[in-house]
Amino acid sequence: MLVVRSAGEEDLGAILDLARGSGPGMTTLKPDPDALRKRLALAAASFAGSLPAPAADYLFVLEDLAPGRICGVCAIKAAVGIDEPFYSYRLSTSVHTSPATGLVNRVQSLHLNHDLAGASELCSLYLHPDYRKGSNGRLLSKSRFLFLAQFPDLFAHKVFAEMRGFLDQAGQSPFWEAVCRPFFQMDFQAADDLCGRGERLFIEQLVPRLPLYTHLLGAPARMAIGRTHADTVPARRLLEQEGLHFNGYVDIFDGGPVLEATLPSLRALRDSRLQLAAAGEPAGAGCLVATTRKDRFRVVLADVDPSAALVRLGRPALAALEAEPGMPLRVLPLHPRPGASTSLTHAG
Repeated sequence: MLVVRSAGEEDLGAILDLARGSGPGMTTLKPDPDALRKRLALAAASFAGSLPAPAADYLFVLEDLAPGRICGVCAIKAAVGIDEPFYSYRLSTSVHTSPATGLVNRVQSLHLNHDLAGASELCSLYLHPDYRKGSNGRLLSKSRFLFLAQFPDLFAHKVFAEMRGFLDQAGQSPFWEAVCRPFFQMDFQAADDLCGRGERLFIEQLVPRLPLYTHLLGAPARMAIGRTHADTVPARRLLEQEGLHFNGYVDIFDGGPVLEATLPSLRALRDSRLQLAAAGEPAGAGCLVATTRKDRFRVVLADVDPSAALVRLGRPALAALEAEPGMPLRVLPLHPRPGASTSLTHAG
């Protein structure tokens, strides 16, 4: 039985191991013991409700209960850009015409901005390769949406997630090499590590404020703009199923797409329901089932009837949720309804 639960200080070693395997580009999950220890303390204060809402950072782990193994991690930051700047590029298209020649040019440009400041971020998603099978990835990624649905007042109106950008066969970022290296004069990993430690001021100090015209970049860099890392494509699909979409913002380092949505438009806020727990034989379709306590938040995947008044769960699922019959649980079908619209607009 796998369960997503709020992370605790006892999970430091396991999360550190996961961070070591996450690879480059995971700005919010660095293999830094001191930073992770501080983040777990911040998460504990967040779940306890002892922080101002915008300062909260909710960190979750996926645990395989039989061996007691932590096999995944994910998080929600209540607000970015409050204590430190949060930058992205906005991709814009302008049209230039010359009546004398009859030419019409569509020109794309990148604009440095901090438009996402104050928004809530879905981040730090990583699943151990041993568990990348079945519905494990869906459980880990989508569990966060039940937390958003249960506690919407803790989060901003806008929610977003940065996708890791494209890397070539040599493991290099064409976007970084063309757009960032000339100004930062450091490797991608060095700059990413600085951001992971919250040191973002160098971006404002070193990056030009004028628009960057993409037709002046090489073809590899242009092709990388808004393109998702191969390993991150499945995670992007899961987010799009829940209502997030690309709307023209990209990561300033690797050009990866930023997916965004308004909180009320998320599937979990529209379609999840509160039901009372009951002991019984599992029956129905695969659903995410979550507890409603912020300080003991837990999510499992179980076969239940999402339209029934009672959510009947077997003893293993009840135990994993630490739930008793009669307790309220939030239920959401794992998959969107066929033909249901999951996003408002698309751009790209």
